[in-house]
Amino acid sequence: MLHVLYLVHDVCDPAVRRRITMLRTGGARVTLAGFRRTATPIADIEGLRPIDLGATRDGRFAQRLTAVAKAAVSIGSKLGGVPKPDLIIARNLEMLALARRARSAFGRAVPIVYECLDIHRLVLRDDVLGKALRATERHLARDVKLLVTSSPAFIANYFKPFRQIAAPVELVENKYFEAAAILPGEREPVEAPVAPPWRIGWFGALRCRHSLELLADFTRRMEGRFEVVLRGRPALSEFPDFHGFVEAEPWLSFGGPYRNPEDMAAIYQDVHFSWAIDFFEAGQNSEWLLPNRLYEGCRFGAVPISMAHTETGRFLSQQDIGVLLPNATPDALETALGTMEEHRFGRLKARVLAHDPRMWSYDRSDCSALVEKLRRLTTVREPFATEALA
Repeated sequence: MLHVLYLVHDVCDPAVRRRITMLRTGGARVTLAGFRRTATPIADIEGLRPIDLGATRDGRFAQRLTAVAKAAVSIGSKLGGVPKPDLIIARNLEMLALARRARSAFGRAVPIVYECLDIHRLVLRDDVLGKALRATERHLARDVKLLVTSSPAFIANYFKPFRQIAAPVELVENKYFEAAAILPGEREPVEAPVAPPWRIGWFGALRCRHSLELLADFTRRMEGRFEVVLRGRPALSEFPDFHGFVEAEPWLSFGGPYRNPEDMAAIYQDVHFSWAIDFFEAGQNSEWLLPNRLYEGCRFGAVPISMAHTETGRFLSQQDIGVLLPNATPDALETALGTMEEHRFGRLKARVLAHDPRMWSYDRSDCSALVEKLRRLTTVREPFATEALA
């Protein structure tokens, strides 16, 4: 059985749980180690007890660097009781640095896979800091065996033009995970709630203040014909008063966190539209990503709303589905949605449901294929030399 050491920047990130599920479903054994965003260590993630590397804070770059430096000193002892893994997966740049130290601690040539699902705005800066971070990434990734990323636009707009990594690339999209196999052409009846009011669901990592204000303005204009339901983890560092703002808006509501995949069908089938827009890093990461909510919403028949000029918008345009906005204004939203009625919505929803569910989901066979690809990386061993953290 392939033994994977998974090093992560935040053990509580729902995407970490999904990747662990994929690896284990595909037949791998996983050891999890990483930082946390909580005051106390996390006892359990999918039945695993994470190896705690310390606490970090969202949006605090300097604090995270300090935490990484401390962890680099102690990671050998932290991993002292862990059997030597066959493979190390490093999620994000700081974990790539720790992966090399971990490999040194194990004393042999363990292949490293670099998983990068977001391009942070700091590495895109054209100043000394940005150039230094890109140089650091190139150096740390000089011998990784595989780059795992989630959007073709990350490759086209960052990894390829900046020549960051020479390794092969594996595109693992942010698809929904199906516990059971998906049969060809399989369909499920998906009923939308009675409308009006039309309900827009914004689920997942809630970090975009512009989206929140835009949706609030739009729903006030519509005077109750549209409602917005928010679920997930709000990045409170990005909002002056997220909870107070939502409570003050008559047609916005926050339903708290949810479980993925357990709650996905219920929360998406309770709305008509899925908000697949993010201005958090406008012009960069936000325009290049293909977010979880795109796949999850379409899997359960919610009609996606996106910006036309983004990677998500281009993808939806190719599939001839969704509602695409030319610009991010209440006027544009009102023009696109304000006259919504049942027949038009039925046509929009039917286009989404006409696609094969495999476009939106991974099943056990996909998990097995991913683990097999990782297993093949372990068949060739190279001479090992002790490395220092660079």
